Amino acid sequence: MKKYITLFLVMGGFLLSSCEDFLQREPLDFGNENIFLKSTKDMAYFANTFYSLFPSNKSYMNGGPYRDDENSDNQTSFWSNSNFYPGVKEVPKLGDNSAWKFTTIRQCNYFINLIRERIENKEITGTEKEINHYLGEVYFFRAYDYYRLLTNYGDVPIIDKVLPDDISILKVSTRRAPRNEVARFMIRDLEIADSLMMETAPSTGRLSRDCARLMLARVALFEATWEKYHAGTCFVPGNAKWVGAKMHPDFTFKAGSAEAEINFFLDKAIEYSDMVAKVRPLCKDYKKMFTSDVIDTIPEVLLAKSYVATVNGHGVSRALSLAGKTGYTRSLVESFLMNNGLPIYAAGDYYQSDITIERVLAHRDNRLVESLNNVFLPRIGSRDNEYTPTGYQVSKWLNPDQAGSETGGTTANPIFRAAEAYCIYLEAYYERHKDLGGNCDSYWRALRDRAKTNSDYMLTISRTDLSQERDLAAKTKGIDATLYNIRRERRCEFIAEGMRLNDLKRWRALDNMVNYDMMGMNLWDVMFRRYANAEPPITLKEDVISQYDPGDPESKYIRVFRVNESDKAYNGYNFPKPHYLEPIPLSEILLTAGDATDLENSNIYQNPGWPIETGSVADYTYDCD
Repeated sequence: MKKYITLFLVMGGFLLSSCEDFLQREPLDFGNENIFLKSTKDMAYFANTFYSLFPSNKSYMNGGPYRDDENSDNQTSFWSNSNFYPGVKEVPKLGDNSAWKFTTIRQCNYFINLIRERIENKEITGTEKEINHYLGEVYFFRAYDYYRLLTNYGDVPIIDKVLPDDISILKVSTRRAPRNEVARFMIRDLEIADSLMMETAPSTGRLSRDCARLMLARVALFEATWEKYHAGTCFVPGNAKWVGAKMHPDFTFKAGSAEAEINFFLDKAIEYSDMVAKVRPLCKDYKKMFTSDVIDTIPEVLLAKSYVATVNGHGVSRALSLAGKTGYTRSLVESFLMNNGLPIYAAGDYYQSDITIERVLAHRDNRLVESLNNVFLPRIGSRDNEYTPTGYQVSKWLNPDQAGSETGGTTANPIFRAAEAYCIYLEAYYERHKDLGGNCDSYWRALRDRAKTNSDYMLTISRTDLSQERDLAAKTKGIDATLYNIRRERRCEFIAEGMRLNDLKRWRALDNMVNYDMMGMNLWDVMFRRYANAEPPITLKEDVISQYDPGDPESKYIRVFRVNESDKAYNGYNFPKPHYLEPIPLSEILLTAGDATDLENSNIYQNPGWPIETGSVADYTYDCD
């Protein structure tokens, strides 16, 4: 313990946040544990604290799931994202400034270990079914929070107990584990949750067994495809470039080989997504799930967050009625099919061009029709809160009846939808078997039918030309037309739901983000005249909107960041490969180092390309491949 104190004194405040996280003795301030957590009511109360982890709608212009895809190629704000270009994103000094946090994990460990002990000693009052259910919820939340860590950092410590204030134990326990073993740990937690939780939640707004199954399938597909498409790079265990190779010199895949490990995860994804999809029909009314106050009764919705105007009301509809300082991209809009099942470039005159919003939406996949605001004059005249950067205004979450309130919105937001199980099954099955057997046909047709689009997906596949697709995911190594259209289905199904970035990362699609312009609507063919003819006329100033260049046909589209030459994304995004994973804060590396001069041997090793130096950008010459 003296070494820890000495290190803390030497490094000053660097370790403060880490110590508070790992060493905090009381996981939650719930009073005396001798009287608390001895009934199912107490257990439910404890588990309630974790529901805030789920995405939620915010008041005023403060966002919600409708803006979460701004970290991807689907959607954007007015401001460029430093994750997609070099030179700005830095190694944080303290854990407080990053996602490297284990507070929730520690709280879950406290609960799980204490409740397991009390169940064995028969110290909890309530039915066995309820006791098991609330224990299952916390197993779920431990896995859910580990998923956040996995997607951000890859290798992370596997911690399943509350750690004591002992630096020797901390150094061993906080060693980063290989990412596949972290994913396996999460799957075990979710299998336990599945075995413990009720098929029907004990009350509205709580988790049920199907939530655990869907989350398990999500984890399994993420890890399988990450390991497949990043194989042989520094981001996957089992090769000399892996940054954890020195810490784990005897590493072997649990399944025996890299390919077998991928198949293990794919099989889990198929199995558990099928469990959900086969008993959860899709809601026929797509938009109803995003603009209604009560959606818990819809079979497709496994879990939803509800709102009360005077308690936790939000301002989503108000924000979107004013464009909400967000907008869809040209790439996203063009990825949607015509309702006859053809890509826009294969549809001939049936595709009416993109010179106006109403033409863009004519004869299109109904998910686009219900998600893109068909306005005569999109709000593009300013870069303030009440405008859109792309001209493609989000309307998926917009309920006009609630557009007058910044704090009283009551439309619910779905947390888990069965449509994800359908999409996971399609992707995992095709990745595993290279055909569309099993239940692929029925699930794919169900998705297309709900979208009011020709369900003959084979027609779509036969008319797909990958060279004409603007989608980053259409250009990954080993892609074919079938797999791309499965990815397309997922992209279109989850428009404005915050799913896209993790998909781009696991497919390694961000490798293709080179000189990549974030474009919006076609402004300079026809639409600009509408602004000039408006009453009063709307001036499209060059310091607000990108201008037309007669020598560049692509300049007819809004280029969101081609306004200010000082913008790092003025000439497009160029994704740096070290950004596939987040940098570990310096304070966390110092915590388990032998001393301040031996950081390279810390159990918490730094991620590829990131220096062990606070305030530093990545090494963009680092050989990630």
